[in-house]
Amino acid sequence: MKNSTLSSDFILLGLLVNSKATGIVFTVILAIFTVAVTANLVMIFLIQVDSRLHTPMYFLLSQLSIMDTLFICTTVPKLLVDMLSQEKTISFVACGIQIFLYLTMIGSEFFLLGLMAYDRYVAVCNPLRYPVLMNRKVCLLLAAGAWFGGSLDGFLLTPITMNVPYCGSRNINHFFCEIPAVLRLACADTSLYETLMYICCVLMLLIPISIISTSYSLILLTVHRMRSVEGRKKAFTTCSSHLTVVSIFYGAAFYTYVLPQSFHTPEKDKVVSAFYTIVTPMLNPLIYSLRNKDVMGAFKKIFARCSSAQKVATNDT
Repeated sequence: MKNSTLSSDFILLGLLVNSKATGIVFTVILAIFTVAVTANLVMIFLIQVDSRLHTPMYFLLSQLSIMDTLFICTTVPKLLVDMLSQEKTISFVACGIQIFLYLTMIGSEFFLLGLMAYDRYVAVCNPLRYPVLMNRKVCLLLAAGAWFGGSLDGFLLTPITMNVPYCGSRNINHFFCEIPAVLRLACADTSLYETLMYICCVLMLLIPISIISTSYSLILLTVHRMRSVEGRKKAFTTCSSHLTVVSIFYGAAFYTYVLPQSFHTPEKDKVVSAFYTIVTPMLNPLIYSLRNKDVMGAFKKIFARCSSAQKVATNDT
């Protein structure tokens, strides 16, 4: 403890403290990490190679997969290494980098999910104008705006967090450098900064949630007016996957950054953080692929090509 206090390094206590189930938890997290990275990379690959997926919706979906891949790679590899290691230290600089990447990815995903709702609104409510309103230039600007908004959050909050004096214990009761867990170690009054962070997070949630609420209210009105049962079914199928992802992601974020501290305990915070930093990046591509005929069709097409190419190579041999 004396060495950890004198050192500039932090010590991550991990997801589980003094648990005998570390081996099982390690295996489960490694499996989730592998599935998440593989599923997101496959999604990005399919969207790139299949011409039928060269649409605004799938372009935004590819951006979501990139964010999810970077998001899970920001925290999980370090968590897995720490579960196998006796030393669970993270340097001051590495902690700052982890905070910045984490904030950038989660902020970018907040904005992107809102923009994806706008895309669904245009597709359902203005289908004839969809190619014009969501042309390639607009899609690029929307994606760039999401990335810029997320990185702005990282650039704003990371320097303030890392400039707070930490002169007490260096033990972070978490499995990565999440700001609320790090600030518990501060030996100065952080109430003003916590208020600023709270306002910032509420705004970052409020803006995309407003876009999502408005978009889906207009979508519901349009669907209600539809006489075609097939049209209604197609509209609901198109939007249900996005709503599922939004509910999971924003629900966890609301708990972490909006609810008062009286609702929080270190154990609850770690469980919720594990859900949206580990489980959600795996669920997103699975939800979109399993419930989407175009993605499944592209996957079967690529798989059939690979199988036929392998047969030809075997016959030639």
